[in-house]
Amino acid sequence: MSILIKPIITEKATMDSELNNRYSFFVNTKANKIEIKKAVEAAYGVSVEKVRTINVRPDRKSRYTKTGMQHGKTNATKKAIVQLAEGETIDLYANL
Repeated sequence: MSILIKPIITEKATMDSELNNRYSFFVNTKANKIEIKKAVEAAYGVSVEKVRTINVRPDRKSRYTKTGMQHGKTNATKKAIVQLAEGETIDLYANL
């Protein structure tokens, strides 16, 4: 089971990482805070102080087609915001 799916690189997440040393990731929906902490520490070699998690509900969409109304929804996801120790950083752009 892969716990870390991908980092979130948005304007808001980048500003949070620069100002408050907090990094955001999409994580597995079954993962808990302890597993997320261990996965970040193992993947990036940093020490994690705090982990906050957010369950994101699926978006419901409907559209009208020639076969009638089509209803659907996106997948539910989970986000984790990881607070690092003072003086430690993660370089998310190194692997590009």
